[in-house]
Formats: sequence, structure tokens, C-alpha cells
Amino acid sequence: MTGWTEYTLALAIFVASHFLPRIGGLRDGLIGAVGRRVYFSAYGLLSLALLVWVIVAAGRAPYVELWPQAAWTRWVPNIAMPIATVLVACGFGLRNPYTLGGKRTAIVDPDHPGFATVSRHPLFLALALWAGAHLVPNGDLAHVILFGSFTLMALAAIPAFDAKARRSLGPEATAFFTTTATFSLRPLIDRAWLRDNACPLTIRTIIGLVIWVVALHLHSPLIGASPFPF
Repeated sequence: MTGWTEYTLALAIFVASHFLPRIGGLRDGLIGAVGRRVYFSAYGLLSLALLVWVIVAAGRAPYVELWPQAAWTRWVPNIAMPIATVLVACGFGLRNPYTLGGKRTAIVDPDHPGFATVSRHPLFLALALWAGAHLVPNGDLAHVILFGSFTLMALAAIPAFDAKARRSLGPEATAFFTTTATFSLRPLIDRAWLRDNACPLTIRTIIGLVIWVVALHLHSPLIGASPFPF
């Protein structure tokens, strides 16, 4: 396959993998057959594998420069990615069924929203941060299409999921949105919130930083480009 052919195919399959399961009740049927946990674990691994393919295919596509890469631009993803991976670690199993990675069976409790007080949508923020940060040093056409589209989709998903939450919660939506945030650092200096959440937050932060270190060292062999700014 030529560079553009593989890239187009990888993008098409990645996008299709997020829409086809919703057609004809396929996803519900698979969940009923193998269970929710097995389905979403397998689906997550498939999505990750397809994402890696899309990124690798973008690197193989013909290079059409839109802006040159300066040495300083590599610092942007290196600074952003530890934050993104911590958001990922904190986002899975979030007590908010109205977001990506949230616990679907969770009961929304405005008095104990957990990490949702910091962010209702940590995985979407992590995706936008990952894509936006990688857009800066990758000014060729293939990568601009890739990272630009992911940034826009992640940011657009936040108000869309919030609107779904408002419809589903009805009169309870006001309390939920009052005690949670799109993103806020204020809970991190709130003693009452930290008393209830410091332990799980510390554990997930450590997990997120471990993910970042692993991803940093796997970047070259998997993606084919060094992430280091020197």
C-alpha cells in the first residue's frame, strides 16, 4: 500500500470501529454474550491497537510540510503528557456515567462526586491534551489531520455528553453540575475533599506517571520517532 492509502484505510477503520458497533444493536448483543467488562476491555485494546496503527500510518504518509518543526516544540508534548496520563488513570471508573470511561452503573451522588469535582471528563481532556500537544511539533499534513481532528472531537464531545447528562438527570442536573467541573484545580487545595480523596488520587497519579514513563520509552520502537526534545 502507498503511504496515503494505508493512512486513509487506517483512519477509516478506526472511525468505523467507533460507529459500527452501534448499528443494529451489535454492541448490546456482544455485551449480552460476553459481559460488559470483557466487551469493553477487548474493545479498549482494539481501539488502542487501531490508534497506534493510525499514528504509524501517518508517519509513513508522504510528508507535506505546513509548518517546520523547531527544537522547542518537542517540549510541548513532553510537558503535557504526564498530565494527560494522570487524567487517564483518574478517568477510568469515574463516578459519572455520562462520560467516556465512566462507570455506567454509577449512581450520581452530588455529595460525593469524587474526581468528577476536578473534572467530569478526564479522558476527553486527556485525549484533547495528547492530540493538541502533539499537533505543535508535527506540522505535516498527515499529522495535522490526525491530531487536529482528535483535538476537535475530544473538545466537542464534552458539551455533547454534558447535554446528555442534563436530559437524563432532569431536576437533579443542577446539583450535579454545581458540584462537578469541566476542569478545576480548586478541589486539590480543599482539605475536606482531600480528606476523602487523597489516597485514591495518589494511587491513580502514580499509575498515571508509570504509564507516562512506559509510553515514553515505547514511543521510539512503536511509533518510530523519538519523543525526547534533545
